[in-house]
Amino acid sequence: MATPLRMPDAGETLAEQAYRCLKQQLFDFVLLPGDRLSETELSESLGLSRTPLRQALQRLQIEGLVEAIPRLGWAVPMLQFDRLDALYDFRILIECYAVRACCSQEGSRPGLSELAATWQVERSDRVSDASEVGVLDEAFHKGLVEQAGNVEISKTHREITERIRFVRRLDFTKSHRIETTYDEHAMIIAALKARRAQEAERLLSAHIEQSKIEVRKITLDAVYRARAAR
Repeated sequence: MATPLRMPDAGETLAEQAYRCLKQQLFDFVLLPGDRLSETELSESLGLSRTPLRQALQRLQIEGLVEAIPRLGWAVPMLQFDRLDALYDFRILIECYAVRACCSQEGSRPGLSELAATWQVERSDRVSDASEVGVLDEAFHKGLVEQAGNVEISKTHREITERIRFVRRLDFTKSHRIETTYDEHAMIIAALKARRAQEAERLLSAHIEQSKIEVRKITLDAVYRARAAR
């Protein structure tokens, strides 16, 4: 069950603390798919009243991380890989559009130089921490989409990123996936610099498709191990 809230960040409400704490436990598979969530038990374990707790649960519900069960309370939804696959496919559409837009732009593209500074580096300079690589990976794909210069598309991409983060971050718990991500990001950037749109799209699509496959395997294994440890 949930652990007590830690000291709040400056200006953070109780609802925001509860949201952050519960979300982290969902990410860490402390709360597993199929678990029923009791507001009474969560309130007691987190040490707060039901009002901020319910606000946190409603926020998680919007993100698809918990679901309300009429007259029964809350539950962690079962993993729906068809839904996750659809979100990954949507990512491919958006990011390939951004790649085409980036390659068609005239003049300098400083955003590419920023991405290259992170990903086109010597192996000895690569980050190995899984959490840090996860943050850098999100920034890479966010940066690609921002190259298109379309605010609404960027907003939609951020929403998709938020909805798949709980499984996507697992991709970097395997060291070989970190190395592969660096190699593939570097090749995508090289194609973009040369304005080879078709090559960049092909590389990007393959990169996301493989990530989709890997996170499915890793997620299933993580859930199995978490259940076995209970």
